[in-house]
Amino acid sequence: MAKSKELDLIEVSPNAKPPVCKISDFGKYNYEKQKKEKEQKKSKTTTQLKEIRFHPNTDTHDMDFKCRHLMEFLIQGHKVKATIIFIGRMMVHQDIGRKLMDEILEKLSVVGKIEQMPKMEGRFMTAMLIPDKKKIEDYKKEQEKLKVIAQS
Repeated sequence: MAKSKELDLIEVSPNAKPPVCKISDFGKYNYEKQKKEKEQKKSKTTTQLKEIRFHPNTDTHDMDFKCRHLMEFLIQGHKVKATIIFIGRMMVHQDIGRKLMDEILEKLSVVGKIEQMPKMEGRFMTAMLIPDKKKIEDYKKEQEKLKVIAQS
């Protein structure tokens, strides 16, 4: 039947009971299959882990600037790791680093949620955040309202 129409008999799913076949041009079938695979690769989104490092004596402006970057990363859909590095005698004053980390987490809680609470790993205090889609949508709406008010 396939030869009379000058087409090929293509086995679509060999594991099915009974196996599924169709009559079609094999070159066209192969091309469409590759095209579908390419589309699936495009639609895949990859999330990266972005890390920004702080020191316990980081000034407020620098902290705000770095937090803005972390916020942008969360809005883009990346995981974020905030790290505070203790050097030398700073290890004695871990409470200052803890206060700084609490401020950072408070600022980032607008668009993300805490995946890993702050913990000490040697000289580093780290916390992980992941994006929260609902919070991000609310944040974007709020920013749009502020833009409209500023333009008025």
